[in-house]
Amino acid sequence: MTLNILFFTITIKKRNVSVEEVLHNQMVKKIHEENRNRQFSMYRHF
Repeated sequence: MTLNILFFTITIKKRNVSVEEVLHNQMVKKIHEENRNRQFSMYRHF
């Protein structure tokens, strides 16, 4: 009889985000939303 056991260790660590990263992520999100809105507006015309 063989017993195979697999152990996982999960570590959760708080990530420190710099101000530059936050600003960059906000800009990326805004651009993404604008592009998505443009795509929807083009789709509605057809």
